[in-house]
Amino acid sequence: MPPRKRATPRGEPSGISSTRQIQDILWRTADKLRGSVDAAQYKEFVLGLVFLKYVSDAFAERRGQVAAGLSGVPESRRAALLDDRGEYTGAGVFWVPVTARWDHLAENAAGATEGVGALLDNAMTAIMRENGPLEGVLPTIFDRGDVDSRRLGELVGLISDARFTGHGDRPARDVLGEVYEYFLERFARAEGKRAGEFYTPAGVVKLLVEVLEPYHGRVYDPCCGSGGMFVQAGRFVAAHAGRGRDGDIAIFGQEANERTWRLAKMSLAIHGMDPSGIGDRWADTFADDRQPDLRADHIMANPPFNMSDWARREDDPRWRYGVPPRGNANFAWLQHIVFHLDDRGSAGVVLSNGSTSSQQSGEGEIRRALVEADLVACMVALPPNLFRTTAIPACLWFLTRDKSPQGSEALSDRRGETLFIDARGLGTMVDRTERVLTDADIARIADTYHAWRGSRSATTRGRTYVDVPGFCHSARLDEIAAHDHVLAPGRYVGAADAGEDPDAEPLADRIERLTKELYAQFEESARLEAVIREKLRGVS
Repeated sequence: MPPRKRATPRGEPSGISSTRQIQDILWRTADKLRGSVDAAQYKEFVLGLVFLKYVSDAFAERRGQVAAGLSGVPESRRAALLDDRGEYTGAGVFWVPVTARWDHLAENAAGATEGVGALLDNAMTAIMRENGPLEGVLPTIFDRGDVDSRRLGELVGLISDARFTGHGDRPARDVLGEVYEYFLERFARAEGKRAGEFYTPAGVVKLLVEVLEPYHGRVYDPCCGSGGMFVQAGRFVAAHAGRGRDGDIAIFGQEANERTWRLAKMSLAIHGMDPSGIGDRWADTFADDRQPDLRADHIMANPPFNMSDWARREDDPRWRYGVPPRGNANFAWLQHIVFHLDDRGSAGVVLSNGSTSSQQSGEGEIRRALVEADLVACMVALPPNLFRTTAIPACLWFLTRDKSPQGSEALSDRRGETLFIDARGLGTMVDRTERVLTDADIARIADTYHAWRGSRSATTRGRTYVDVPGFCHSARLDEIAAHDHVLAPGRYVGAADAGEDPDAEPLADRIERLTKELYAQFEESARLEAVIREKLRGVS
């Protein structure tokens, strides 16, 4: 895989080189495709071409370094040494055959009115054939009758202006990683609700990672989307090099959607992570658990909210706390995740707020069993408008198998307790419909959890936990039982003194949030009505 650091090439390459300019160029590329390519595929077109340009730029950069090291070597030997694959793969650079190198593609695509699609498909195939981790990953969808060769040629020319190398001491992989994530976010904005399968807002991902602190071990995501959880976990490890080293985490995942699985494979390769961790093909987590023996140290997931159509078997060994209802997979996801936790493993899961209080179809009994098994470490109520893909209010479940001090870890003993955090008043509106969690918001939530748990990241800074009315409260199991095992943080944290709390939710925001919640409840009622009508039609 591409290394985290790579030497700076000699000389600044021509063309556009700032990350922002690259992003603008490539988004214009997407605009050129919009309307002429099926909406479900145009992500693959654009991101596939971006990836092809990246591997070619990184290869050319490495080739220049190899050539510079051959000064004084006889010309008769230079060609063989320059094409020594070990010089590339050993440096974490993908081997790119001549027919897949960007200069070859750009030269042959310029002004062409036919054959550009085949040229690009052949390049993708050649790269996959020469690089095992990419086998079956790259899109070969360019040589189709509904794709205009002239337009493809224009796209190749436009992307030729984007340089992923020559950014000071920043390797091409880091630059492309930013561009790739920028694109995923832009596509998510453009696609709205349809984007939920591949994109989780960056602030939510970062919050999960900052609470779980995956310094090392096995990291698992059973519905990994485009791989954002893994990428952020890798960044966390890199940022805390004193506690964990790059390579100290091993990633495992699964994704049911073929196109999203391919996006994840490319994203992991770009970020220098082993894409084989998410399997050799896409698969439904409930129907075909591809890693049944995995026991993970850290699990992060953003499964589809309130999924009504899922592969349910009543005798599934994962249902240790109760059989989930046929019409909603929320508690199937939670139990699948608990099943895959190691003895001291922890998990963070994004679910709809309904999971904290629903009593229908046995969900209340499953939630009670999870609480009584002392698996629920923390519940966080998220602010509204974080997800463009749904208006349904969301929360975070943090689960753990071991709330004890854990020996040398010297954590606070939290057996029989659960922390509740009401973060609905946090976040900043970036436009009329979208809210984001700032770094300060994320730090406040994560620091509260680590102070409660007595984590090293809190004790080294002298942080201790206290209940804060309106924001956080540590409840014992008997208190939770008194609330009929409802886990909505608002039940436990009480009311804040708005005159003293600088983070109190403004009235306008509260009205907006409550309106959203009522709308989401209406949507949920409509969904349930549709399910009931479908079942009644089947009976009749």
